[in-house]
Amino acid sequence: MAPSPIGGIVLLEGYRVLDLTDHRGEVAAWLLGRLGADVVKVEPPGGTSARRAEPVVAEAPPGFESLQFASYNDNKRSIALDLAASPADRATFLDLVAGAEVMFDSGPPGFAAMAGLTEGELVGANPELVHVLVTPFGSDGPRAEQACSELTLAALGGPMSLQGIRERAPLQVSVPQVWRHTGAEAAVAAMVGLARARCTGEAQWVDVSAQSVMTWTMLNAMEAHEVQGFDFERAGATLSLAVTIPLKRAAKDGFVMAAPIGINAGPLVPWLVEEGIVDRSWAEEDWATYDHRLLSGEPTAMSYDDLRLALDELCSRYTRHELLVGGTRYGATLAPVNSVADLLVFEHLDVRGFWASTELAQAPAAVRRVGGPLVVGGWRLDQATSAPAVDEHGDELRASMGRVRRTSGPAGRDGGLPLAGVRVADFSWIGVGPITTKALADHGATVVRVESEGRLDTVRAQAPFKDGQFGLNRSNFYGSFNTSKLSITLDLTNEAGLGVARRLVRWADIVMDSFRPGTMAKLGLSHDDIAADNPSVITATTSLLGGGGPFSSLAGYGFHASAIAGFTDLVGWPDLGPDGPWMAYTDTIAPRFLTTALLAALDARRRTGQGCHIEGAQLEMGLQFLAPEVLEQQVSGSTATKNGNRDRHLAPQGAYPCAGEDEWCTLSIVDDACWATLCRVLGDPEWARDEALATAAGRLARHDEVDAHLARWTARRAAEEVERTLVAAGIPAGRVQRSRDLAVDPQYVHRGFYHRLEHGECGALPYAGHQYRIRGYAHGPRAAAPMLGEHTYQVMSELLGMTDEEIAAVAEEDALR
Repeated sequence: MAPSPIGGIVLLEGYRVLDLTDHRGEVAAWLLGRLGADVVKVEPPGGTSARRAEPVVAEAPPGFESLQFASYNDNKRSIALDLAASPADRATFLDLVAGAEVMFDSGPPGFAAMAGLTEGELVGANPELVHVLVTPFGSDGPRAEQACSELTLAALGGPMSLQGIRERAPLQVSVPQVWRHTGAEAAVAAMVGLARARCTGEAQWVDVSAQSVMTWTMLNAMEAHEVQGFDFERAGATLSLAVTIPLKRAAKDGFVMAAPIGINAGPLVPWLVEEGIVDRSWAEEDWATYDHRLLSGEPTAMSYDDLRLALDELCSRYTRHELLVGGTRYGATLAPVNSVADLLVFEHLDVRGFWASTELAQAPAAVRRVGGPLVVGGWRLDQATSAPAVDEHGDELRASMGRVRRTSGPAGRDGGLPLAGVRVADFSWIGVGPITTKALADHGATVVRVESEGRLDTVRAQAPFKDGQFGLNRSNFYGSFNTSKLSITLDLTNEAGLGVARRLVRWADIVMDSFRPGTMAKLGLSHDDIAADNPSVITATTSLLGGGGPFSSLAGYGFHASAIAGFTDLVGWPDLGPDGPWMAYTDTIAPRFLTTALLAALDARRRTGQGCHIEGAQLEMGLQFLAPEVLEQQVSGSTATKNGNRDRHLAPQGAYPCAGEDEWCTLSIVDDACWATLCRVLGDPEWARDEALATAAGRLARHDEVDAHLARWTARRAAEEVERTLVAAGIPAGRVQRSRDLAVDPQYVHRGFYHRLEHGECGALPYAGHQYRIRGYAHGPRAAAPMLGEHTYQVMSELLGMTDEEIAAVAEEDALR
């Protein structure tokens, strides 16, 4: 662990984390290590199976084959223990538990449970241990023991139903993502567990479900069917507003993501006029209100089709980089669809000092690796060394036994909400910021969402709308990610409104924003401005690309960041252009990092009285989930790209059509024994007896042929029957579920995943719950999302202590809108 940087703070300095996970949970402990915790990797003799996880370098020294392992274990110390057979190792392990605050494991049942270690032994060693178990479906329930793969979890969790084109099968992301998402969310869960341990003085048992984690990547589609009466359907690279907006535009050398909507097209009008693509009358349109007026049915001079055709013509004339530069000049976002190779030469990341050089056992020379995900107090969270050899630190750890864990302080022991009393001023909008602050609000923080009628959060204008009826308070996209919050409307361009905002930030423990870099400083609300009156404040800002780089001024959405970060190029078919993940994919990644960091910052503030400033660029947080592919690009020259649903090493694997309209079931054949089982399930058909298909290499060579046979078998059966039949035989399988399926999924019913809450305008609405459970704790969401400005008076009077006369004076200045 690195020492505290000058002027900075190591948020989890002094904490110890035990990592018993395989590849399914290793991101969790790695992230806490990035925040400063001392992470001990506990492995079986010979090392964890994660050391062989794809992508691998076959020529690497034993134990160092995996680039995945190299990426997510470079800040850990290793000790090898035989927990099942060695009493001495078992005692050593329990001594490690006694000195740790958090323990991560992956199962079911988990490394510790397989060795026969009981909860009683763990609690006996450490009565306040936070034990986090990462599993595919949760530790119990009807699916708990179900065989699975990355593909089948993406199907059962829901995102596959939204990705790809209707003419072909639903798609996953073509590189591993499930366990990277799940590991990062497990870090959030661990920090919530730590906060709750302080409330109760008791051990916390945290259960993280990968299926639930993948459902959260659906964003506005999680509850769509019940809210609007129908599910969203996959339609390639599109944005679902009240109308469907195509996002992908062809450039001279590839594609860019550029939405033909007013907020993006308006700034480009001078360029479009200069190019002779549109006439000067376009400059007379009120582009700031264009989208709202069009969606509300009011007249506009130009249609969305007009905008689309104009943007298509402009993009066809330039390269991706020229469009990025030109868009930046005019204040619009034309985001290049980058490959992993493009990222390594993207100048903005160099200027930001993002990349780090590292020596790898898998490479003859130093290579670039993904840098730290966040900047705290001006210091990038990047204290990595290199992934350890098996038991590399065993002797030093055994010699330092008896470590006293950090004491949690006086426990409230009331079992209440762990973040009760925390005050948050939320100036963010769209996705990343609101999703982050929702996590705080649901666990008890008082979160005041600052909004304005003059600058509406655009997700209030995005489907699904209750009963399909457009309305600023009827969007469940907004609703899903703003639960448990209070809403105040303030015009920050008005001095009286800004005055209320200044009172709000003096009240707050945390101030969150997602404006372009520099905006808060222009308002007099920079970290230093706020800290002058509120010295221990924690401020957090997130933007598309982060400050201080050539493209920092770009404003945009997660689908722009996803394109620049390389994810758009990782969903699609090899013979077609990229389709990208559903909606704003990096909006599903970044909150996992920001929430973990904010919870760590709160913990550090409690211990030290010191606040800090946290900066998170969506691009840089997103790239954490491509770290192994970045290394692979340099070590082997292999560029990760879209590949349908296929795997480089497993065959067959895919989504297969089933009886009914657009019904699909996925399966993965993980080894030759699994193939033999599938053949028996199919009735040992003659085509499958070909000896060449007995090996993965043979099946990969004839994947199309095998797929055709499987599709004929599945097409005669319902998706539920296909899944049930295959899973009963131990084959990883899962139907492609939509929100209507998730609502009745027996695993979700068992876990109580969906919550029904009463909304002020829409009545009872479903809200997805959190992706983890903590035993004995019925956490949020606690209340439905607020209506626009619903709590303005309450916030000003009760929280800020303003008199009726003061509130009236602000209202007279027309600042409360």
